[in-house]
Amino acid sequence: MFKSNRKSLLFILFALMLVIGTLAGCTNNKEVDSTSEGNSSEEVNKVKVFKSHMGKGVLPGSDDPHVQKILEATGVQYELMSTPAGSDPVEYLNLMFASEDYPDIFRPIGGFDQTLISQGAALPLDDLLPKYAPNVWKNIPKEAWDVVRSATPDGKIYYVPKVYLVPERAALIRQDWVDAVGMEMPETVEEYKELLKAFRDKDPNGNGKQDEIPTSGREFGKWMDHLFAIYGVAMWEGVPEWDIYEGEIQYAGVTKNMKAAISFIRDLYEENLLDNETFLNKGEVWTAKINTNLVGSWYHLPANLRDRHNAMLEGAPDAYVTGMPLPKAEGFEGYITQKSMGEPEWMIPAASEEKAADALKLLDFFYDTENNEFITYGIEGAQHKVEGGKKVLLPPTDETPIALGMRNLITKEDMDIRIEETMEDYQKQMVRDIFEVSTADARRIAGDGLPATVYEGFPDIQSHKLFQEYLTKIVIGEWPIEKFDEFVDRWYQAGGDKVTERVQEWYDRVNKK
Repeated sequence: MFKSNRKSLLFILFALMLVIGTLAGCTNNKEVDSTSEGNSSEEVNKVKVFKSHMGKGVLPGSDDPHVQKILEATGVQYELMSTPAGSDPVEYLNLMFASEDYPDIFRPIGGFDQTLISQGAALPLDDLLPKYAPNVWKNIPKEAWDVVRSATPDGKIYYVPKVYLVPERAALIRQDWVDAVGMEMPETVEEYKELLKAFRDKDPNGNGKQDEIPTSGREFGKWMDHLFAIYGVAMWEGVPEWDIYEGEIQYAGVTKNMKAAISFIRDLYEENLLDNETFLNKGEVWTAKINTNLVGSWYHLPANLRDRHNAMLEGAPDAYVTGMPLPKAEGFEGYITQKSMGEPEWMIPAASEEKAADALKLLDFFYDTENNEFITYGIEGAQHKVEGGKKVLLPPTDETPIALGMRNLITKEDMDIRIEETMEDYQKQMVRDIFEVSTADARRIAGDGLPATVYEGFPDIQSHKLFQEYLTKIVIGEWPIEKFDEFVDRWYQAGGDKVTERVQEWYDRVNKK
């Protein structure tokens, strides 16, 4: 582990040296593109855009209709870059910078944003945004910009934040399974456990194999946040977050809430109510189990439910997914963790200053509401088809060109439009109902927008690997629940007191105490 961390650190440091060294030698951003239709003799402003986790499809070339449409509208030709299959996104981003093949605008991951900011290698955007991206500037709430400023030592804006004003994640359950076993939606944690036992024993998918998995998660304990949420634990994809406990902002991983949640999850695992392959499940395996009607209760993104539900219908014509109100655990107030603003979404390296205006013009296109229809549906034949005079999105394939999307600002109105325009008619009410349930249970946590700099000097705490080790071994029964107290001691010994002090200072600054 130490060698791996050291190697990643060396990559980052090397990358930063090269980025800073290129500041004085940036070339002009205008190039002649002889392949662009209608622009063979004109200068074309090119912008490299890096996004990881692009999903199915192929990266578009300069002659792609989507690329050409945005070029016509903005004067900017985008070149979409992504992580190669099988590569680690964080390490790949580091290598891109180290080889000087850095993007002009990119989505920072793994704390890379704070690394660039601390080294002076990120471009401040305070003056550029109103000038070149007015739609971005006006549509993102002032509160979000204030959170971004609070994450930087000089109070400047170095990145465009993600803003999600509705709950992004939800506890999901197969309503058709609940009906099949003759039970009601559980109101208490005891009733939830009884429902999971019925899922295990009564063959709710009706295939005669009794192979149902009551609930499931993924490796490192990810994507089973609903089980922690019951006990009021702030979690984000299996990683403990920061919230108010006993009147103070604390790391959720060391609270009595977490101990109670892990004890409950351990019981589920022991009784085969939690997928016993949870800590082995890669993303594609976990997804396949849900899509093939093997899982009854899980945690994910309702906005992405369309294709998953369609896959379920192939094997279960009556498949119906609903939001599960969090069951009540005595002595705890459960909630769905909501992070609304402050997470870095787009950033421009200082070395790409000469391309900043074009990069922001490109970004602004996606925040201009007049372009919503094109952004939603893309190009006919590639991203959508027309049936009965209505545009219908096509499911992505390995051969489908990926259309760039850059807007990550979601209000309730945006979500209503997304549901109406992207869901099948038989799914619209289903997804609306899920959001209604998740909204009722969601709470924006106190640590929303917390910068990664609070972990500086304490990589073991930032990685959460110590937590994941104890979680895994306690849940699978290798260690007793009493070992959780040992984890808490080790966490504080590793620098938890200092990190907590920094988080408190940040929290006071954001809330102007």
